[in-house]
Amino acid sequence: MKVAVVGATGMVGEVMLKVLAERNFPISELLLVASERSIGKTLEFNGEEYSIIGLSDALAARPQLAIFSAGGDTSLEWAPKFAEVGTTVVDNSSAWRMDPTKKLIVPEINAEELTTEDKIIANPNCSTIQMVMALAPLHKKYQMKRVVVSTYQSVSGTGIKAVRQLENEIAGVEGEMAYPYPIGRNALPHCDVFLENGYTKEEMKLAREPQKILNDRTFSVSATAVRIPTAGGHSESVNVEFENDFELNEVRRLLNDTPGVTVQDNPDTNTYPMPIYAHNKDEVFVGRIRRDETQRNTLNMWIVSDNLRKGAATNAVQIAEYLVAHELLVKNLSYDS
Repeated sequence: MKVAVVGATGMVGEVMLKVLAERNFPISELLLVASERSIGKTLEFNGEEYSIIGLSDALAARPQLAIFSAGGDTSLEWAPKFAEVGTTVVDNSSAWRMDPTKKLIVPEINAEELTTEDKIIANPNCSTIQMVMALAPLHKKYQMKRVVVSTYQSVSGTGIKAVRQLENEIAGVEGEMAYPYPIGRNALPHCDVFLENGYTKEEMKLAREPQKILNDRTFSVSATAVRIPTAGGHSESVNVEFENDFELNEVRRLLNDTPGVTVQDNPDTNTYPMPIYAHNKDEVFVGRIRRDETQRNTLNMWIVSDNLRKGAATNAVQIAEYLVAHELLVKNLSYDS
């Protein structure tokens, strides 16, 4: 299979290549694509050196699959061009997520919605993915009414510039600032840009994307997104009110039985999810599972996942794996026009 990775030199792109290699994704020809300033540079994949090419050359090569992680503007311009020549695009930006004509996919939850007609498939927001992975089985059993989530998000979610800012602050070195304030020894209640309603774009993604993924608008989500000085891994404090009551042991069992979810919940041994343990792992970790004693049928949870893996690269590759397994990709674009 001819596969293009668009945005291969970025933080998510690098993890994407690592995940593709780890999972032995079937690649006969790999196209590594980046911006003009990176064309001609090389990257290693599975022990081989590949030269970076531009979007025009990648489009002319007509790959069967293109995984985009190059920003919304790039995706808005180029994903339709790839789709027009028959390429299936899995896009990691926010460009297509709320487009009613595009599917928003977390494979463990709603991959069965995909068909051969879906040429641009949206990968959800990183914070959304880990939250819905834990909420989906509980929603199916108890029917959610309202979710209140506060996130504690790694600087890696902003990008390499933010990681360098944190590293510089730790080292006591002055450098370029990704944020309007220092991030070391700090917490910024400011993820993405502010909107007219006072929420940030990140918070509104958390409010809207779960409804689309679960194909249900009967529940609501209220979010506060906070950036903290961790290098990798997002954490979330989630309070969820259900229509129906629950037993905590059954909640733990449902979560434990959900593929991709791992329960770490034993206060007696100080066992709970933390970003330091989620780093470089694909699971969504859930702990601090307890009743909200102030309100009926309401549960508190703490959810942690590696935002560059399950929150981005791994989820995109899992979508691609589903497409391959169910023969939803054009087999040979060289002869399909």
